[in-house]
Amino acid sequence: MRATCNSALPALDEPLTLPPELSVTTPVRPTACPGLLRIVQALDGGICRIKLDGGVITSTQARSVADVAQRYASAVIEATNRGNLQIRGVGPNHRALIEPLLAAGLGPATAAGDDVRNLMLSPSAGIDPQMQIDTRDLARQILSSVQSVPRLAELSAKFAVQLDGGEALAMLEHPHDLWLSAFDHAGQAFLAFGLAGCPAHNRALGAVPVAQGHELVMAVLTLFLDLARPEHTRMRHLLGEVPVERFIEQLAERLSVPLMALPQWRRNVPATAMHIGTYPQHKSGRVYIGAVPALGRLDAATLVGLAQLADTFASGVVRFTPWQSVLLPDVRLEDAPLVTRQLQALGLFCDVREPLARLIACTGASACAKGLADTKQDARQLATLLSQPHTIHLTGCQRSCAAAHVAPVTLLAVAPGHYDLYLRAPEHAGFGVLRERNLTIEAAGAWLEARQRSNTDD
Repeated sequence: MRATCNSALPALDEPLTLPPELSVTTPVRPTACPGLLRIVQALDGGICRIKLDGGVITSTQARSVADVAQRYASAVIEATNRGNLQIRGVGPNHRALIEPLLAAGLGPATAAGDDVRNLMLSPSAGIDPQMQIDTRDLARQILSSVQSVPRLAELSAKFAVQLDGGEALAMLEHPHDLWLSAFDHAGQAFLAFGLAGCPAHNRALGAVPVAQGHELVMAVLTLFLDLARPEHTRMRHLLGEVPVERFIEQLAERLSVPLMALPQWRRNVPATAMHIGTYPQHKSGRVYIGAVPALGRLDAATLVGLAQLADTFASGVVRFTPWQSVLLPDVRLEDAPLVTRQLQALGLFCDVREPLARLIACTGASACAKGLADTKQDARQLATLLSQPHTIHLTGCQRSCAAAHVAPVTLLAVAPGHYDLYLRAPEHAGFGVLRERNLTIEAAGAWLEARQRSNTDD
């Protein structure tokens, strides 16, 4: 069985009794990735990661998360860069925290399925005016299959799939092992797909009609497992040895329809700020409102407040996004100003001009043994030094846990309060071009302000 690392699985405090609807046929595997059934230790306590189908959580489920986070953890809840949630500071009573979450319907169909529920949708799936297809039915089929087909439990807990329905609001820069993107051809909906990349930067390798989308995903996953050696935990590892042309040839033999060639196809990349503010939905008179908790962190009271707003003004659900933010969908247009004010009263940002709404920071040295600086505190300080919003990623080490894509500006910690500054450049791997070394936060703020003035003058 493939695993993402050699770290041993921290044992639960006692054997976990799962609800009857869970068919537990495979033990939870050893890996350093947190899950709902696997609480992984950090400096600030345990981490429990709750994977949300399509990033969606009901108001009732949100209250359950808030309750157990308050009772059995530090009440710190994080929005992740895959539209999931994680509870930090989990204490020793793991069972008491996990069982209410399972009872609320937040768990996998099988114990082994917790690792493979790595399907990311656009946050506005099903409600976006520009969507080519509503991806939610196909997503349900895929999630059902990856949890019920025993062999797919061999996939790494990091092996990830993205399904994009052509929405205006879509995170297209996160690399995925398999990505799919909907488009229209001669009045018929197709899914373009690519491997070990993302729609924003990598070419599509082919397309199939949407009706064959589930078949395509299953064929890619099983072919990967057929070809990969144990050390090939991700698609990029396999394609480092197996030419992509050979993979596509073998994939085509497993499909019931021919692959459409797409030599010129490119996905339009939407504006990245559409997760902040108020935007129209497909249904007339309805809007979604995007709000950002500072640096992706909420507390239990804030999550309860979001649940209350969802019940009062929306459809009773909250959607989490890959920008570590939240959406309230199905708000009446006339209620949007009031809902925005109430979101702000909860401490969330609804204005793209707010500097802290555009900053990304990992957990940092306060809670992670690998972090070289207190990135979250440094990010808050940096926000006070910026007159204009910048998309900036502060990371405590090279692992870049808080951002799956490369931000326009990256500050890489080298010591407490000191960072190397990188600017994103397509021709450079990693974080981009190293521009300055060992900057304090004050110096980084001054450098960015000077660059902003220079760009404005130009």
